Amino acid sequence: MKYFSFLLFILPFCLLGQYKLLSTEGQYQGDKLFIKNPKQIDGFGYCIIKVTVNGDVLPASIQSPNFEVDFSLFNLDVGDDVFVVIEHFEGCKPRFLNPQILLPASTFEINEISMRDGAILEWSTTKETGILDYDVEQYKWNNWVSVGQVRGKGGESLNKYFFKVPLHSGLNKFRVSQKDNSGEKRISKEVTQESKISEFSMSPTSVRDDIFFYSNGTRQKTRYEVWDAFGNILKVGFSDKVDCRNIVNGIYYMNYDNKTEKFLKAGE
Repeated sequence: MKYFSFLLFILPFCLLGQYKLLSTEGQYQGDKLFIKNPKQIDGFGYCIIKVTVNGDVLPASIQSPNFEVDFSLFNLDVGDDVFVVIEHFEGCKPRFLNPQILLPASTFEINEISMRDGAILEWSTTKETGILDYDVEQYKWNNWVSVGQVRGKGGESLNKYFFKVPLHSGLNKFRVSQKDNSGEKRISKEVTQESKISEFSMSPTSVRDDIFFYSNGTRQKTRYEVWDAFGNILKVGFSDKVDCRNIVNGIYYMNYDNKTEKFLKAGE
């Protein structure tokens, strides 16, 4: 009797070891999730034992090569978090066919975008289906450069955002963008702001130790990047100087303020 009781105790744990879990997560976007359900390794029956959504068992037949998870069965609202778990037999591999439907799409529409107080970028949006980060971009060094992110709020109603932007000398251009699961970037229109910052220069252009940045005849801090001749970025920072001691001799390019200049690293 004791031996029989022991078997009853360990049997669920032995069976549990034969099962595997596969999961995916994201946010409900109003679409259905499709699952591929292969046969078991012995050819008898299908691989998947059960599917749960946020801990609740899917109330639908799963005994078919392919089936769908209809999230409307779980009273979810668009934007709600979703965690889907497949429990399946060992030796076979079910698959989520379209897991990207749980990733939010970029659908925002800009209501207004402008500058406030010379350094605050403000924008308002509607029709944000999902919650995605806004990338704040500044045009400099012949390219749009990311200078910060703001978390989106989601929803159809009006949302307002602001971000304190870094300024360089001269005319500044800013915009916001989002990139979703499609890989495509959606961008806003540009806004401009004239800066009162004086133009920068750097010295020396043939360097052994440090390069210094100047504005109005005094050393000033600026954002910078150092690139080699092969297009590899070596240094990034915000300072009034760049230590060049640890780069090898050769020709390099310095992005700083709103300009790009070439310099030579030379030995003694």
